[in-house]
Amino acid sequence: MNPVNKFIKDLASFVPRVVGHRRWLDTEAGRLEVFRNCHRGEDCFIIGNGPSLNSMQLNLLNGYFTFGLNKIFLLFERTGLRTDYHVCVNRFVLEQCHKEFSELECPSFVSYKHGRKIFGDNEKFFYLGDIHSKWTFFEDITSGISQGSTVTYVAMQIAYFMGFERVFLIGVDHNFKAKGTPHKIEVLKGDDLSHFDPSYFKGMKWQLPDLEGSEKAYRLARKSFEADHRSVLDATAGGKLTVFPKISFEEALLSARKKKLT
Repeated sequence: MNPVNKFIKDLASFVPRVVGHRRWLDTEAGRLEVFRNCHRGEDCFIIGNGPSLNSMQLNLLNGYFTFGLNKIFLLFERTGLRTDYHVCVNRFVLEQCHKEFSELECPSFVSYKHGRKIFGDNEKFFYLGDIHSKWTFFEDITSGISQGSTVTYVAMQIAYFMGFERVFLIGVDHNFKAKGTPHKIEVLKGDDLSHFDPSYFKGMKWQLPDLEGSEKAYRLARKSFEADHRSVLDATAGGKLTVFPKISFEEALLSARKKKLT
């Protein structure tokens, strides 16, 4: 693509993003204020979607604050797990699971760009601003958020904004059976071996993972947490991610603060 055509293409995509973000700032950003430091000094678990979750007793997490990502609801019936918050920003997942997301009992954080037209004014959904700034960790999500190549990174920014002191990761295997060009859209043929359920993306559209981009984003998250004397710890069973300090799931359960009974 020659420079002139590239400039025109970039400009054509940039203008709608700016307009959409301005609209989000005017109508939705303020709703996120209720979460600012609402869990200051507490701990949480961010639950990924890796196959390692199948080796864990997940119902033990019901006594802790938890974030479930994307199609986490597929685990609920067989494990007894329930999550306090849900996060999804991927267009395909939002389209595939809008009915199930609407039935979740917890608040759900979704992409404004893709989610607003699906869920409308449903008060259970909180819309995240879409910023074309992949390599930024937004400590204040009322100004925007970065996708950073993985929904886990989005959840980290939300957890930071909520004031969680320690974030424990599980199910962030950082290891996918599917290989190919990062972010390439494909229809998955056969069982899904990269997630905790073989039906996760089976026969559906999904985007191939970007492990390098995810690691770059995770390093930004670690920097922001540690600069504020907070931490992210990786309790994934057998996970391949090396960005965060490791801790076993059992140690995490003993160390993490539980929800306060009210």
